[in-house]
Amino acid sequence: MKSYKGKVFIGVCLIILVIGACRKSETFPVQDVTIQYVFNPLDSAGTGALKFLLNVYSVVPYGHNRVKPDYLDAASDDAVSSGTGTQVTTLSTAAYNSIDLPTYENVWSNTNSTNTANFWNGIRYANEFINNIGVVPVKGFVNGIGTRYIWKSEARFLRAYFYFELVKRFGGVPLIGNTVYNINDNLKVPRNNFSDCITYIVNECNAIQDSLITAPLANPASDNYRATKGAALALKAKVLLYAASPIFNDPAGSITNPLAGYTNYDATRWTQAATAAQAVINLGAYSLDPVYPNIFLTQNDPEVIFIRTSNSAGSTHNIENDNGPVGFPEAISSGQTSPTQDLVNAFPMNNGLPITNATSGYDTNNPYNNRDPRLAYNVLYNGAKWLGTSLQTFEGGASKPDNGQQETVTGYYMNKFMGNDATGSTYANHDEDWVVFRYAEILLDYAEAENESSGPGVNVYQQLEALRKRAGIASGVNGLYGLTQGMTQAQMRAAIQNERRIEMPFEEQRYFDIRRWKIADSVMNTPRMGVSITNSNGALTYNYIPVLTTKFIAPKMYLYPIPYTEVLANPNLKQNPGW
Repeated sequence: MKSYKGKVFIGVCLIILVIGACRKSETFPVQDVTIQYVFNPLDSAGTGALKFLLNVYSVVPYGHNRVKPDYLDAASDDAVSSGTGTQVTTLSTAAYNSIDLPTYENVWSNTNSTNTANFWNGIRYANEFINNIGVVPVKGFVNGIGTRYIWKSEARFLRAYFYFELVKRFGGVPLIGNTVYNINDNLKVPRNNFSDCITYIVNECNAIQDSLITAPLANPASDNYRATKGAALALKAKVLLYAASPIFNDPAGSITNPLAGYTNYDATRWTQAATAAQAVINLGAYSLDPVYPNIFLTQNDPEVIFIRTSNSAGSTHNIENDNGPVGFPEAISSGQTSPTQDLVNAFPMNNGLPITNATSGYDTNNPYNNRDPRLAYNVLYNGAKWLGTSLQTFEGGASKPDNGQQETVTGYYMNKFMGNDATGSTYANHDEDWVVFRYAEILLDYAEAENESSGPGVNVYQQLEALRKRAGIASGVNGLYGLTQGMTQAQMRAAIQNERRIEMPFEEQRYFDIRRWKIADSVMNTPRMGVSITNSNGALTYNYIPVLTTKFIAPKMYLYPIPYTEVLANPNLKQNPGW
C-alpha cells in the first residue's frame, strides 16, 4: 500500500479542489480547510459531499490512449505502437521489473499528475466519503432510497472497482476496510490472500446492489455515468469470471502461493461466474445496440452499463487526432495505433467462417472483401473509405509515405471509437467517453463461464449468435451464423475467445484476457505481424512481415511485481513470485 505522506498531500488537494468548486466568493485561510467544510452538517443539499464523490469517480481510468501515448492493447497481440520507445512496447517486450514498471500501468503507486489511476488514492477518497457522509443531512429519495444512502453505495462501488483493478494485476492486496490512516498509524499492513480479496469485492457488490439507482441518470446528462445496480452486478460478474480463470484457478494445480490465486482448483467457480452474468441479463435494463459503432459515440446507449466520461468538455475528435491515418493535410493525425495482422486474421468472413476455412470464400488477392463487418468498424486497411477518399496504405501511398514521419508500422490504422469520418473533409466531433462495462461483454462472460461449467449448450450458442447477428454476419443455412452444430467444449472455448477478441479490440480486454487464460506465454513469444503492400500499376501484392519481436517471461509475468519502493517501505508486502 502506498505511503501515507503521498496520500495526505493528494487527499488535501482533493478537498481544496472540492471547496474551490463549492464556494464562489468566500475566502478563508487554506490552513483552515478541513473535511468538515466538505461534509457539512448544515448542508442539506449535500453540495460539497456530492462534488467530493464526483472527484472519486475521476480516479476511474480514462482508457483512450491511456498508456500515453497508446492504448493498452497495443501491448497485446492486437496492435503495436507506431511510436518508438513507448511504454506499451516496454510491456510487450518484457522490458520492465519491480523498479521501473511503466508509469501509466503503475496503478499501485503512480503519482503522475496527468494520470489519475492511482487506485490506493481512490480507495482512500472513497473511505473518506463513506466515513463522513453520515453527518450530511441530504434530502430526497430515488425509488424510495434516500439520496445519502445511494451516494454512499456509489462510493462503495468505486472502492470495490478500484480493488478489482489492483487484484487483477497484482493478486492479493491489503484490505483496509473503511480505515483512513493517520500519521501515527502503523502503515506496514500485509497483503490479504487472493481469495479474501475476491470475497470482499463480491460481498460489497451484494451489499450495495439494491441501494443504487437501477438505470443511468438521464437528467442532467452530465450525471449519466453514475454507478447503477447494473454496474454493481457487472462488476461482480467480471470479478467472478477472473477468479474462475486459469490465472487464478488453475486446473493444472500450479498455484501454491495464496497471494497469487486459489491454491485449489474448483470448477464451481465457473458456475458462480455464469450465475452472476445471468443476473445482469435478467435485469432487463440493457440490450445490444443494432448499430455497433454507436456504442462508443452516443450517450445513454442501451448497451452501455458504466462509463468514464471524457476528459474533454463537450464532443471532440481527439481520438482521430491521435490515431487517425496520416496523409490528410486538412485533418492531421499521428496514427499512433497500428493494429496487427494477427488481429485482422481473427475476423471471419461475413458468412461467419474463419478465413482459414477452405469453404469460407476468402480471397488472398482481395483479403478485405466480404469480411465480418466488425473488421471495418475496428480497423482501417488499404482501400477503406476515409475523408471522402480511399485509404492508401501501400508502400509509398499517401498514408504510408515512408518518408520518416510517424505512420503505421503494420499497414493498418485503428478505426475503433472514431466518428463517421468516411465522408467529409474534416473530422466530425463526437462523444469520447470510455466504456468500462457494456452488455456485449456480459453475454461473452456468460457464454465463457457457462461453457466451462456445463459445456456448449444452447444458452452458450445463443450469446455468440446474438453478437454475430448484430455484427451483420449472415445466419447461414443452419442458422448458426458460422458456428458449427455439436461443438466440443474446447472448440467452443476457442470460438468464445476469438469472439471476445473481435468484439472488443482496444477496450483493455485482450491484454488481460491472454493473461487470465494463461496463453500469453505462447501468444506473446511469437513476432507481431503486419502487411507490406506493393502497388505496381494498380496491381497489389500483399507481403506479411514481422514488425515487432514481443516477449513474455512465464510464469512470473502473469502478475505484475509490487513496486520495489513499496516493498522496501513495507516488508509485510510480500513480493509476487519470480520478481
